[in-house]
Amino acid sequence: MRPIFLLLVLGLAACREEIAQAVDPVALTPDAVGHFCQMNLTEHEGPKAQVHLEGLPGAPLFFSQVRDAVAYTRLPEQTHTILAVWVNDMGAAGAQWSEPGATNWIALEDAHLVVGSTRDGGMGAPELVPFSDPAAAEAFRADNGGTVMRVAQIPDEAVMAPVSDGAEAEDDSDFKRRLKALSERSGG
Repeated sequence: MRPIFLLLVLGLAACREEIAQAVDPVALTPDAVGHFCQMNLTEHEGPKAQVHLEGLPGAPLFFSQVRDAVAYTRLPEQTHTILAVWVNDMGAAGAQWSEPGATNWIALEDAHLVVGSTRDGGMGAPELVPFSDPAAAEAFRADNGGTVMRVAQIPDEAVMAPVSDGAEAEDDSDFKRRLKALSERSGG
């Protein structure tokens, strides 16, 4: 009876063998929505990103901007293990700012990213523009400004800092003026 029990235990152990989770990029479809904004990605211009998390096979988190995906990877409250991050290769054949492509994904860690260019991403924030070819990244930089970097070189401020459209600065000065007037009235 022991040999049968041993075979049963070995058989069950083999069934529990963990299968590696596929992290291949998923084609961008009209149904894809951004993780942060919950808006349809195809309605926004500029490069996109997808993040594959452990335990969520075949269902990556999509991001309307590469900047947002990089910020997500750096958030301290991010709880799942990140298995892969894919970004649109803006140097790929057919990639345009208005239509960055559905299947031209490259690994984020392999990308040459233009940081600080004059081009804003799909949500209106400064964008990190990815290229697989360093020469294409340099050509984009020459036309649009910025600096070519690898993801590990990008400072947190480039992806985590709030974005101002100028209206906040006006509101801030008005707030300071009203605060000063209140302070003067109260004798402070």
